[in-house]
Amino acid sequence: MALNHDQSASPHVDPGYHLMELPTKVLIGEGVISMLGDFVKDSAGGGRVVVASGSNVASKVRRAVETALSQEPIWVEVAAADIVNVDRVMGAAGSTTCIIGVGGGKSVDVGKLAAFKLHIPFYSVPTSASHDGISSPFASLRGLDRPYSIMAKPPVGILADIDVIASAPRRLLASGCGDLVSKLTAVKDWELAHRVTGEYYGGYSASLALMSANTVLDRSRILGSFDKESVRELVEGLISTGVAAGIAGSSRPCSGSEHLFSHYLDVLAPESGLHGEKCGIGTIMMAKLHRIDWRRVRSALKNVGAPVEASEIGVGDSMVIEALTKASTIRPDRYTILSKRKLTRESAALLAKSTGVI
Repeated sequence: MALNHDQSASPHVDPGYHLMELPTKVLIGEGVISMLGDFVKDSAGGGRVVVASGSNVASKVRRAVETALSQEPIWVEVAAADIVNVDRVMGAAGSTTCIIGVGGGKSVDVGKLAAFKLHIPFYSVPTSASHDGISSPFASLRGLDRPYSIMAKPPVGILADIDVIASAPRRLLASGCGDLVSKLTAVKDWELAHRVTGEYYGGYSASLALMSANTVLDRSRILGSFDKESVRELVEGLISTGVAAGIAGSSRPCSGSEHLFSHYLDVLAPESGLHGEKCGIGTIMMAKLHRIDWRRVRSALKNVGAPVEASEIGVGDSMVIEALTKASTIRPDRYTILSKRKLTRESAALLAKSTGVI
């Protein structure tokens, strides 16, 4: 019997089981990149490993990574989060025993999917905290047959050096807060789908995701300082939401109508805004549809320096309206508040204007 790794693909059928896959270890702290060699040795032994990384990141941490590893790694520059770069990493891996993704979203996602396809361990070494892909079993890439994240496997291990991450641009860190707060509406959508379609709903994983979302709502002014203490809290929240997805066996606790909105904007304006920025803006509007405190969401995003208006990320009013009316077509199998409300262009425009998004 084939195991369904993402039950959310068939919400009307509950087979009575789901598969949980979780990271086996997490190392977080200041200066821990120097411990990378010991961290991966269970998989790498004394052999060479492949490091997937962007050029800018590699220039900053290459010496630290090479010093920590027992042998010089095979570096593969990841220029984009697409299937071409996945193939390049796979080609470089050869007989190596593991892949390490060092960097932001694209390097982690590319390395994750390459390792999944090769059936070898993957280690996540984030250098920023812009979204929860650093720990989740999902990879978001261009050039696939669908514009949303696909199921792979979670990293075997996550090594998060707070010194490195805290030095990332503030925009990336604010984007991470946007991705965290989006769990607020993702869980509401999951609850709605459970009531309407009978889809499996996991209360524990939902609570874990909500805890991270509420951290942003309750502590936005503190998080927005992005000192080392608040960056550590942000990273721990992002890791927790990735674990929530692993426990749920699907992306449901982390991705709902706000993510569908973001993914549709990816189609309309692929170069506009970061993932977490678009999800944060989407969360403002979806919160109003769910009749929860959207003003509090908007205020929290402003406090951390994340955009709250579409114009801030170069997205026009017409794109927002189109995304709101058509986002549910991205995943017609995934029931959300957009499936229920079926917004017209007029009601979408009213929603976006009333929340200050346009």
